[in-house]
Amino acid sequence: MDSASSQPDFDYLFKLLLIGDSGVGKSSLLLRFTSDSFDDLSPTIGVDFKVKMVTIGGKKLKLAIWDTAGQERFRTLTSSYYRGAQGIIMVYDVTRRDTFTNLSDVWAKEIDLYSTNQDCIKMLVGNKVDKESERVVTKKEGIDFARQYGCLFLECSAKTRVNVEQCFEELVLKILDTPSLLAEGSAGVKKNIFKQKPPAPDASTSSCC
Repeated sequence: MDSASSQPDFDYLFKLLLIGDSGVGKSSLLLRFTSDSFDDLSPTIGVDFKVKMVTIGGKKLKLAIWDTAGQERFRTLTSSYYRGAQGIIMVYDVTRRDTFTNLSDVWAKEIDLYSTNQDCIKMLVGNKVDKESERVVTKKEGIDFARQYGCLFLECSAKTRVNVEQCFEELVLKILDTPSLLAEGSAGVKKNIFKQKPPAPDASTSSCC
């Protein structure tokens, strides 16, 4: 294998974005995926940013995952979150109806407005299935929404780990299967992901390494 110093240690670099209302578990999902731990985290201020190296579909991937604040007052630099993202994960809480209805009222509209990539892969994720007795949004409603908006769909629990890795894996496999996104994520092309510094302090959830 060519080990020239110019060769990066990954095949592709993808930018993924987590969006959804405050409190649905975006940061918990990210923490569970990147460090396999779970905490009841305080709301994200601005944006948090984590990098995870994974091998999926036989490819070594560097995932830059942006975790955005759900609260309206932090949403001033929205367009920069979306720029260059190959995958967007829309998260709602299966125990809170408003977090589901806001997906179509707020978040899907934002994607249309700000996403710079026509082929960007969207994934709908219903979190907190560990609270089954408190569920108010049915799985069928999730499936129907995903079908209407052309999203992948999974229900998961950041708390119990159920389906967390699958959320990211299924999304990335779909990106790998999309030629235009693959071209964008080719090693060396997307170094600017890391030049775009998160547009707000990201110390809020960086209690883990």
